[in-house]
Amino acid sequence: MSETFARPRFGMPPEPKNRINPGQRLVGVIDYVAASHGRAVAFLALCGLLFTLSGFFTIPPIDRDEARFAQATKQMVETSDFVDIRFQGEVRYKKPVGIYWLQATVVEAASALGLPRAEVRIWLYRVPSMLGAIGAVLLTYWTALAFVTRRGAVLAGLILCSSILLGVEARLAKTDAVLLLTVIAAMGAMARVYLAWQRGEDSARGSWTTPAIFWTALAGGILLKGPLILMFVGLTIVTLAICDRSLAWLRRLRPLWGALWMLALVLPWFIAIFQRAGESFFSDSVGGDMLSKITSAKESHGAPPGVYFLLFWVTFWPGAPLAAMAAPAVWRARREPGAQYLLAWLVPSWIVFELVMTKLPHYVLPLYPAIAILLVGALERRVLSRGWLTRGAAWWFAIPAAVLTIAVVGAVWLTRQPAFLAWPFVAVSMIFGLLAWRLYDDIRSEHAMLNAVASSLFLSVAVYGIVVPSLTPLFPSVEIARALRNVVCVGPKAAAAGYQEPSLVFMTGTSTLLTDGSGAADFLGQGSCRFALVESRTERAFAARAEAIGLRYDVAARIDGYNFSQGRAISVAVFRSEGTQ
Repeated sequence: MSETFARPRFGMPPEPKNRINPGQRLVGVIDYVAASHGRAVAFLALCGLLFTLSGFFTIPPIDRDEARFAQATKQMVETSDFVDIRFQGEVRYKKPVGIYWLQATVVEAASALGLPRAEVRIWLYRVPSMLGAIGAVLLTYWTALAFVTRRGAVLAGLILCSSILLGVEARLAKTDAVLLLTVIAAMGAMARVYLAWQRGEDSARGSWTTPAIFWTALAGGILLKGPLILMFVGLTIVTLAICDRSLAWLRRLRPLWGALWMLALVLPWFIAIFQRAGESFFSDSVGGDMLSKITSAKESHGAPPGVYFLLFWVTFWPGAPLAAMAAPAVWRARREPGAQYLLAWLVPSWIVFELVMTKLPHYVLPLYPAIAILLVGALERRVLSRGWLTRGAAWWFAIPAAVLTIAVVGAVWLTRQPAFLAWPFVAVSMIFGLLAWRLYDDIRSEHAMLNAVASSLFLSVAVYGIVVPSLTPLFPSVEIARALRNVVCVGPKAAAAGYQEPSLVFMTGTSTLLTDGSGAADFLGQGSCRFALVESRTERAFAARAEAIGLRYDVAARIDGYNFSQGRAISVAVFRSEGTQ
């Protein structure tokens, strides 16, 4: 059958008229919200909240990175020193100051509004990540408008919003969700300039808005995670230069004035930290953190090439099956301007991450928006694969089924409870996943994808909102801090031996002494209202030193748990000097 209209092409201006209307309820919602930009933005913002709020307030501090970031920010607030970055007495120069400033602003605002104990409420430190994730979804929509229709842009935002990896990062008080926002802003602005050049549009009187967004986003990314954002942008530019044999379009980004603006934003803090710490910040962050990860596996996070490809099928779920089905069509369209740009954003940086020795799942997160837009482009053109790749639709059902099994087994193992409250949500998630699988074909692929997004929403409620907060043995720092808050004496001081995770320092106070068993005994003997937090493996050294110095002490509490950072069960005794209540 011959077609009566031209299919949308990657990089073409958005088309105002919807041609796909299967008439299903979920698709009807998209019909409604895609009728205007205001509705689309409001809808995606609401979806962002729904996907990130479950568990946001109830999941305790996660070791180790989140707790380290939060504690460093907490010390900034306590000392009012917003230049230096420290964890207790040690400098923390692995990342620039951007995320600490954002977190400190939220904590200071909450304290000013009268929220009690704001400095130890971990959810306050997560607010920038949540807003960064929602902003990334909205900017994915904005970026996608340069490549696909408004309806397709909404779908691209939904796919990113529902991805497992973004859901995780939105709930962690660290840099990656906010970095994602800056990368999408920069790449979206650059895409508009590049596609306008490809279409031959005149830029003699072009607006300064797009270059301003681009260079401001670069500055924000540098303040968050150093030069990493420059890698995404630089590799994309080099790849496009090779493909087009021209860089004439870069002039439209106002590189001279833009670079000056970027430097004006980032240099003040870099100058301040150089005056404070000399070259140590640059040697620690660039040499000790970033460059060392290229040649060696840091913190036991080494993995061979190909790991990110394998992780993709879980971390980009529920969009991953559609990405596989869209791959042949994307390859055929690789010479079209839009597809060429998105592949230049995606492929070179992905190869770099696969070759780098140190691997963490979130490293490739800034590449996921490009994948979302590419697969939506294939979805709109109805060119998804009809071959063996369609068997991947079963993955929409397999993930909720696997999560149910893992959640039940994990909950029974850790708490002796099967997490019954989560079962209905996982069951609904499995139903939506089954519908997505069974209803998938090239004609109803949009309907299938929306069912998969619904499946992801219910799965996130079950996992983040119910299962994870119920696994109390995984968060012994919370119970230890609660035991110290229940003491009668004023201003308790603590020393920890054996169990020394960053979450413990965050929950019990910056002054918490991290020592060994003998040091904990000496600390306890130095006065009243002191507590020694001694893990069972160091109790013998503690007891021997206590006997040697004639220390008399009582056991205030004993907390059993599981240190998932080290992968072992622990038992922490809270010792107090005799007479301390």
